[in-house]
Amino acid sequence: MRIAISSIAITLLVGLSSFTAQAASSRATDRAASAQAEGAPVITDPWAGATVPGQPVGGAYMKIASRAQVTLIHVETRVAKEVQVHTMHMDKGVMKMRGHGPLDIQPGKTVKLAPGGLHLMLLGLKQALKVGDTITLKLTFIDANKVKTTSVIKAQVRPIGQSVEGSGT
Repeated sequence: MRIAISSIAITLLVGLSSFTAQAASSRATDRAASAQAEGAPVITDPWAGATVPGQPVGGAYMKIASRAQVTLIHVETRVAKEVQVHTMHMDKGVMKMRGHGPLDIQPGKTVKLAPGGLHLMLLGLKQALKVGDTITLKLTFIDANKVKTTSVIKAQVRPIGQSVEGSGT
C-alpha cells in the first residue's frame, strides 16, 4: 500500500512540475507576443544582392517598421566579418557612400533599405553570395526604455539588378 501511495505522490509531483514548466513557458510566449504587439520591429522583404567570388563587400536590403520608436544598433551575420548601416547619395554627379550609424525607426513609419540608398553593408565577406542561397541576419534594436530586441531573419540572395517592389527583391 505504501508503494502505491508513493508512486501516486511521485506521479502527481512530476505532473505538477510539468504543468508549472508549461505555464511558465506559456507566460514567456505571451510576453514575447505582447512585446511584438507593443512595437517590436517588423521586418519584411529581406534580400541580399549576389556577389562574385573574391568580392569583399555585399549589400542586404529590407523594409523595417515598428509601432514604437526603436533604433537599429547592431547587425551581424556569419557570411561577413562586419555589418554596417550605410547610405548612398549623389553629390555633384558622384555617388558617395557613408556609414550611417544607428538607424532610427519612427512609430508607424517604414524605413526601406534598398540599393542606391540606405542599406546594410556586408564587409569582409567570407564567401560569395550566390543567387538562390539564403543568409541569416541578426538585427538588434533598442527602444526608448533601453530594452533590446533581437530579430533573426533569413534573406534570399538575388541578382542585384532584379529589384521588384513588393516581391522582396
